[in-house]
Amino acid sequence: MTAIHKNHSNEDKIIRKIFIAFVTSLSFSAVQAQTTQEQPGADLIILNAKIFTGNRAQPEASALAIKEGRIYSVGSDVDILDLKNFKTQVIDARSRRLIPGIIDAHTHVLNDMAYNYNVRWDGVPTLRRALTMLSEQAARTPEGQWVKVIGGWSPSQFEENRFPTLAELHEAVPDRPMIVQYAYNRAFLNKQAMEALGVGTDRFPKLPDTEFEKDSRGNPTGVVHGYTWLFLALETMVPQPTLDEQVSSIVYSIHGLNRVGVTSIIDNGGRWPYPEAQARVDVLARDNRLNVRMPFVDLQLGDGGPANMVDLELKAITKTAPISPGQNLHPTLAHGHEYRGAGEVLSGEVHDHENFDRPAVIIAPEKMRRFVEQDVMKLIQRRIPFRMHASYDENISPFLDALEKVNETTPLDGLKWSLEHAETISPENIDRVKKLGGGIALDAKMALHADGFIKTYSREKALETPRLRTLVDSGIPLAMTTDAFRAATFNPWVGISWMVTGKSVSGSEVLAENNRLSRAEALKLFTSGAAWFMNAEAELGVIAPGNLADFAVLDRDYFAVPEDQISSISSVLTIMDGKVVFGAQDYSALSPKLPEILPAWSPVKYFGSYHGEK
Repeated sequence: MTAIHKNHSNEDKIIRKIFIAFVTSLSFSAVQAQTTQEQPGADLIILNAKIFTGNRAQPEASALAIKEGRIYSVGSDVDILDLKNFKTQVIDARSRRLIPGIIDAHTHVLNDMAYNYNVRWDGVPTLRRALTMLSEQAARTPEGQWVKVIGGWSPSQFEENRFPTLAELHEAVPDRPMIVQYAYNRAFLNKQAMEALGVGTDRFPKLPDTEFEKDSRGNPTGVVHGYTWLFLALETMVPQPTLDEQVSSIVYSIHGLNRVGVTSIIDNGGRWPYPEAQARVDVLARDNRLNVRMPFVDLQLGDGGPANMVDLELKAITKTAPISPGQNLHPTLAHGHEYRGAGEVLSGEVHDHENFDRPAVIIAPEKMRRFVEQDVMKLIQRRIPFRMHASYDENISPFLDALEKVNETTPLDGLKWSLEHAETISPENIDRVKKLGGGIALDAKMALHADGFIKTYSREKALETPRLRTLVDSGIPLAMTTDAFRAATFNPWVGISWMVTGKSVSGSEVLAENNRLSRAEALKLFTSGAAWFMNAEAELGVIAPGNLADFAVLDRDYFAVPEDQISSISSVLTIMDGKVVFGAQDYSALSPKLPEILPAWSPVKYFGSYHGEK
């Protein structure tokens, strides 16, 4: 079957448009005289598209057919329309670019079940606008609630290229507690928030490496620096959403993902562990309202005290609510809510927090060795896949030293495992991970935070962080991810832009020219490359017959637009499991109606999930 012909005559183009309009109109009206008996042929046809398939055997096409949630055929308009019956829905892509559905192999939807409580600064171009959003939200936030910005942004994205001042924040939010959190690096608190959290008293969490900026009298100003555990602790001390608000938050965070073409994610755990978090997802799954495939990796933090997280994991999946790797909790959707193992944090003692505003957290090699031999060993013995948070090569080396030794007596033998983040991994350690059968799930935090990384380390170090070209050329299972919604934005196009252009959101060059990727290579890391981590590489990430019908029609042609437009790409039509989950512009009428957002004062209701949505 052929792709779109590049040299049509004007007459051919006119005839073709008339033909497409004719068959499209026919698809929406049933002929009364025809039988209602089940007919062979497609449920849905997309035609007149510029399809990037990701399939090297058939790299381009103009149309595809779907039946029962899977891609039925891929080819030319004429060939695919031959598969139409009187029930087939036909959608004209109007010569737009169509790509495989984006797979974010490392994100944290279930860590943000208060999503609807938060003002999202993702993509906001000026600090002036960001502060106005806070001021507007403060006016509608009811007494007893907080005004919150919890990650997803960087000061480098603002035209002003700076953080807000405390004076600006106090002016924007004068009479409600307020927290503005930057990644897992620092937070800005107003007076009401400091009082509510007990700053300066025993009520405030006493965690290592927490530092308050202080004024000339030695009093905390409201700016606090720390690591992940501090900010997770603070989140437990603010008003919590109801069960209905948590479910609504999942619905609207997924809607934001669908808007940028995401059809699958791997949730990498957070505050709500298995099976508590899964009970919220089940509310959507049982009514077939889960609009993204959501395999999950489980993270057991315990009750806040010292805990063996691997032991807690084993207890959760064998005693609390027994589940096996690969088991799908969704009743109908393939890969809908599968258990994909343990991680990304397997032990708090060997967690190397990736705060680029501070020097690297280096774990003692002996502590890493004990962790692998005592805890990772348990997972390998039980054939439980695992994902290991490891940002810095200094920590990756002792982890691999120990894992290689364990592998000699307790073979991994094809067990799926991966390193998460691995920003500074060396070529030698890339090879070692590959030999052990592992994968590497990178993230695009450098797109937002590279300017801070440069101040802490150097521009020379940033230009090779991570080693994209070496990683891609190595052939190791590899994905690019967002690590949203706090450490970075959930928008994959920001990361794709960084990989292609080498520029951060500030416009600074932060990747060397020989360390950048082609547009096809960058997209692959969010599609077919990411499918490996879902254990779905045979049926996701590529537009091909037999694969699951997940794809997005874009608002502009990714392969043709100027580089400075890549980060602004969004979807106008997102299809998951053969069904429309998001529609905009010409396809707005096809978009499923969402339930009313909860709570009624939610910032997402007024601002949307990403700048420009509302």
